[in-house]
Amino acid sequence: MNALQKLTRPLAITMWDFSWLERRWPGAGYEDWDLALDELVARGYDAVRIDAYPHLLASDPDRTWHILPPWNTQDWGAPAPVSVPVWPAHPQFIRKFAARGVKVVLSTWFQQDTTEQRLTIASAAAHARIWVKTLALLEREGLLDALLFVDLCNEWRHPAWAPYFNETTTPPDDWRTPKSLQWTRDSIAALRARFPRLAFTFSLYSLFDDEKTYATDVAHFDLIEPHVWMSANTDFYQRVGYHFERFDGKGYAKVAAHAAALYRSDPEHWKAAFAPFIDRLAAWSLAADRPLVTTEAWSMVDYKDGPNLPWDWILEYNAWAVERASATGRWAAICTSNFCGPQFRGMWREVAWHRRLTDLIKAGKMPGCPPAASVATTLPLSP
Repeated sequence: MNALQKLTRPLAITMWDFSWLERRWPGAGYEDWDLALDELVARGYDAVRIDAYPHLLASDPDRTWHILPPWNTQDWGAPAPVSVPVWPAHPQFIRKFAARGVKVVLSTWFQQDTTEQRLTIASAAAHARIWVKTLALLEREGLLDALLFVDLCNEWRHPAWAPYFNETTTPPDDWRTPKSLQWTRDSIAALRARFPRLAFTFSLYSLFDDEKTYATDVAHFDLIEPHVWMSANTDFYQRVGYHFERFDGKGYAKVAAHAAALYRSDPEHWKAAFAPFIDRLAAWSLAADRPLVTTEAWSMVDYKDGPNLPWDWILEYNAWAVERASATGRWAAICTSNFCGPQFRGMWREVAWHRRLTDLIKAGKMPGCPPAASVATTLPLSP
């Protein structure tokens, strides 16, 4: 059995991505790992998803790598180039999790470095090989038991995170094509042969509004990890005027001017518009016989502390979504948001909010148990 199969209750999970290593200057949130982890536990979380930098560890674990930022508008990672030694920081950090009873999910955003190591991944075999090398390093440190599962690529096949995967499709991030699915099958098969006690998947973020998605065979995944937001799966961002500007502040100027007011104009509309996505995912999980884990989700994809960026509506909406997801009994781990880290001070300071939701998550039913009485056993695949 893998660690996911051994769970007796859902976990409250969050995402610390590449911030855990790249945001270590004073005030960045992760300069004191012990403090950050103690605050995490105090808020009730017992699992965290982090970037393992497998392409860099597989190339040279002893090297200091020069990372280029994927954006300067967001508060994940560093807003400017940063130099980081991934090893031995990686096992040191995981040991701190293990000492506190917090499970670790390894993932990767394939951060761009000055040598473009990520572009050397020319095949599924190469993709598996870098993860085999990374996991073998942790195996030698005796740390595999600290892992909950491995996500081979964040939000497969987003062009920002998987630029090495070359296939022209419409839309460009369609992960359901034969070539894409074969890549995920082959890479997971190679890893499973070497590490049979670990669970593997590819996290997903797109096409949850397409019925074809829910008919896609994901039997080779040990779990389904969807990242799903109201703002990206309704016309919310279009009405706000936000277009994921990564190096231009005009997008956030529109979020500050319009997002909170748009939500407050009709909160029930935005809940009703998004509820079918939660229900579809639960039904997919049931039909595929795979548990769900969501580490990024619910209201906004992009948000941060700043002028005219209040957190009250984010907290309200996310609490509603967490409660609905938990009630389905199909999630083995649930996040409260993708902003649950010490750098997002407006959310991090709400300790009572975190505790209420993490307690709720951990009191929920595991996949395989009867669903809550208020949740249909067969959920609709259309709104």
